[in-house]
Amino acid sequence: MIDKENKQEKNQEAGSVEIEVYTDPLCCWSWAFEPQWRRLRFEYSGKVKWRYIMGGLIANWDSFNDPMNSVNRPLQMGPLWLEVKYKSGMPIQDKVWYQNPPKSSYPACIAVKAAEMQSPTAAEVYLRKVREAVMLHGKDISDWEVLQKVGHELAKAQPGLLDGEKLQQDMGSKDARSAFEQDLQKVRLHGISRFPTLTIKKAGEENGVMIVGYRPYEALQTALEQVEPNLQPTKQATDEEAYKAYWHDATAREVQEALGAGVA
Repeated sequence: MIDKENKQEKNQEAGSVEIEVYTDPLCCWSWAFEPQWRRLRFEYSGKVKWRYIMGGLIANWDSFNDPMNSVNRPLQMGPLWLEVKYKSGMPIQDKVWYQNPPKSSYPACIAVKAAEMQSPTAAEVYLRKVREAVMLHGKDISDWEVLQKVGHELAKAQPGLLDGEKLQQDMGSKDARSAFEQDLQKVRLHGISRFPTLTIKKAGEENGVMIVGYRPYEALQTALEQVEPNLQPTKQATDEEAYKAYWHDATAREVQEALGAGVA
């Protein structure tokens, strides 16, 4: 298991194409985008490297306003999540906004940066588990105890990937908060206002392509071709169980995408 995680980390840190992913653990469109994003990382394993920038979607509900979706309070988020569920095919627990609404996405963002202090792969897998906690299980990921529990459960499920105790300590550290603040500054500097947003460029070059919002897999392929015309996939998913095992688990929609059957 540890060897597999080390291999995934090497894949994440090596490649001829660099991708920065602006996202937020509480962003429903980022969750909806997981099938396409997972497929890209699987098919171009070893050819691309990536890092996550935490977007800080909701500081608090007193300051949050999303005029595009007419959302400025928790109850209004539920219908948006329901819409995303049906448009994307990804399972989403929209009732969290009626039963257990998160107060902010900042704690989850800081927790992901704390996980990143251990390794990029630890951060990636932890981010996924935090998403699952709210999107699938309706947990309040603005609660530090919930975030700590996610870390401890991950440490137990995948030994050697993450130190749960260290994660808990680092969540309250100045270093994790500083790392998140640096991400926020980058979001503001580049004028990122929608998540997910991906910036894709050839390694060592300044200019590249930006993908904004929920997009089909073909849009990602086109962007990769623009940046590196000679880039070719290293593998294709052909078996459902093998693909699930690669990620430790996957939703039905993610398997559907990986096997080449997009959503209408």
